[in-house]
Amino acid sequence: MPDAPTAKGRATRARIVEGAAEVLREQGVAFATLDDIRSRTGTSKSQIFHYFPGGKDELLVAVAQFEADRVLEDQQPHLGRLDSWESWHQWRDAVVERYERQGDDCPLGSLFLQVGRSRPGARAIVTELMRQWQEQLARGVRALQVNGLVPPSLDGDRMAAALLAGIQGGVAIMMSTGDSTHLKAALDTGIEHLRMAAGE
Repeated sequence: MPDAPTAKGRATRARIVEGAAEVLREQGVAFATLDDIRSRTGTSKSQIFHYFPGGKDELLVAVAQFEADRVLEDQQPHLGRLDSWESWHQWRDAVVERYERQGDDCPLGSLFLQVGRSRPGARAIVTELMRQWQEQLARGVRALQVNGLVPPSLDGDRMAAALLAGIQGGVAIMMSTGDSTHLKAALDTGIEHLRMAAGE
């Protein structure tokens, strides 16, 4: 990515990425054009190619990063403060609401189909998203341990990995069927497992 040393340059690039994300959500990755994005963002083709010299594919990778960031942002503030059973249930509800609102169209998944999941940039985005998500869940388990709500012997990293795998499986089934039952079951079972470890 070319440097955007000025506040104005960073703002322009961010506006292009956010506007592109809106267009892609509305029209679909396969149908949206750079002209559509240019029109939505009020930028010229030269500006788009200044910030994304690789053209549409490079812009799509930037939008994929934007959408990945939104996955975590949409779970806040609950994901960042999983220190009580109430906060875990609030987070659970936020996750379900997010994916029910999204429906069967996953912008992030569509972007990766277009740019190629095996591309180093795209793979790095997915890897970092999952790492951050799992780390925040593990931090939540450790917060429960600090508060004496689960035993210190519980492996927080392993529990977070299992929860994340359950969420991803539930989301995949929901996108195929339009039914969030499996996602809710994965979340509820994960939290129940935590509470059972606490002897509740």
